[in-house]
Amino acid sequence: MTQNTPLSARLPRLPLHPDDVTQRVLSAAQLRARGVSAAQTSAQCLPGGPWQHLLPGVYLLHPGPPTGQERLHGALLYAGRPPVSARRGAAGPSDAGYGEAMVTGVAALALHGFASVGELGALHRIDVLVPRTRRLRSTRFVEVLRTASMPGPARVGEVPVAPVERALADAVAATPDAADVRRLLTEAVRDGHCEPASVVRELSEAKLLGRPAVVGAVDALLAEGRAVAEARLYAMVREYGLPEPVWNVELRLPGGPGLGGVDAYWPDHAVAVELDSRAPRHAVHGVSGRRGGRVQEDPQWSAYAAKREHLERLGVTVVHLTPRKLREALDQQATVVRTALMAAADREPAAYVMVLPR
Repeated sequence: MTQNTPLSARLPRLPLHPDDVTQRVLSAAQLRARGVSAAQTSAQCLPGGPWQHLLPGVYLLHPGPPTGQERLHGALLYAGRPPVSARRGAAGPSDAGYGEAMVTGVAALALHGFASVGELGALHRIDVLVPRTRRLRSTRFVEVLRTASMPGPARVGEVPVAPVERALADAVAATPDAADVRRLLTEAVRDGHCEPASVVRELSEAKLLGRPAVVGAVDALLAEGRAVAEARLYAMVREYGLPEPVWNVELRLPGGPGLGGVDAYWPDHAVAVELDSRAPRHAVHGVSGRRGGRVQEDPQWSAYAAKREHLERLGVTVVHLTPRKLREALDQQATVVRTALMAAADREPAAYVMVLPR
């Protein structure tokens, strides 16, 4: 080659694979590691050239609009690039270049499979979570969210993604419409992405529970979570061949005070099952934040514990089940209930209690 050979002709041969987005979108550091100089990169990005300047320091190695996956990869490359002081020699040819950055917000929910947010390629912005110490600016379609408490990322394929609860909180923070917030939260629970307790805890830590758009949505979330947990409890009894209990009843001493409601009760065995719907409310009542804080005593938990102790003094075995346990280990919970029923024959007879519809 001569000095007059065009820069584009003197480029090293790059391994461009049409099906591999990490070869179609590269950072400046990755290009340098492949032997492409800054001058050669600039020449390729001239008007009418074969490459494009997608984001600061990030390049799309083909003409035409970027795909949703290319925008996603580019956003992570932009947010994950090391600080200026650490950039020299920071990237190797196989370095993903994401650093600690991860996708969050609506884009993360799309990757987690939320139907209500639409396709990734149709999103106008991609939220990326980075440590608070980073001094990156939001640009073009990338919204940079800095935080002092980086969660451990989940992985969708090779993409680092914020856990569902954190992605939900970041999406809710940017969603002013109450109907949209309600739709996101109820889908999270209805489709089994996470439990109400963890969602409300994350919203509490993000200090979002007081927002008008969130208040009603949290009530809908808890109702949806309760309905899902009850359906799993019904399924557990039938699928694992447990005796049929009486459902959703109030227990009362004859001529005496009420003992409280339970979700399932086996009168012949004096065994009750109670779903723990307290945990989400515990997060609501607590005082917390991403920087830590004091958690107040939960009155609902105190009332629950007092009821359980009273029933057990009367000889009624109370089995405590959480929605998470029913979702993750239904067979184990069925074994717990079966064991309690079998143990009834070895216990002293329980006090007689009345069973009333709730």
